[in-house]
Amino acid sequence: MRTGLLRGALAGAAGTTALNAVTYADMAVRGRAASGAPQELVARFAEDAGVSVPGDEHTRENRLQGLGPLVGAGTGIAVGALAGLLDQALARRGYRMPAALEAALIGGAAMALADVPLKVFRVSDPKTWTAKDWASDIVPHLVFGAVTVAGLRRPGTARRRRF
Repeated sequence: MRTGLLRGALAGAAGTTALNAVTYADMAVRGRAASGAPQELVARFAEDAGVSVPGDEHTRENRLQGLGPLVGAGTGIAVGALAGLLDQALARRGYRMPAALEAALIGGAAMALADVPLKVFRVSDPKTWTAKDWASDIVPHLVFGAVTVAGLRRPGTARRRRF
C-alpha cells in the first residue's frame, strides 16, 4: 500500500509541475494575469474557519499568494496518491485502466477538487465562465492527468488485463 501511495504522490507532484508549466505558458502566450482565485479561496476558507492570516494588509496578501499555490500543489499530490492506491489495488487483481481513461478521470478529479470549492466559497461561479475560461482550466488538468498516469506506469506492467 505504501508503494502505491508514494508512487502516486510523486506522480501527482510531477503532474502538478506539468499543470503549472502549461498554465504559465498560457499566461505568457496570451498575456493574461495569474488567477487570484487560489488565494481568495484560502482567504475565504480561513475566514469561514475563524482563522486569521496574520500580518498587515501587504504581508497578509503575500502570505495568501503563497498559500493559494501550495494548496493547489497539495491537491495535486493528494489526487496522485489516491490514484496510486487505486492503480496498485487494480494491479493486484491483474487490471489496468486504459491510459486515456485514467488520465481523464485523474484530471477530472483534480479539476473538481479545484473548482467545486470556488463555487462553495463563492469565489467564482463556473456557470459564468467563457469557453476560454473553461479551456484554461480543462487543458492543464488533462495534462496533469496524463503526466500523473505516466508517473504511475512502470516498465514491465503493461500485460495487465484492461477493463
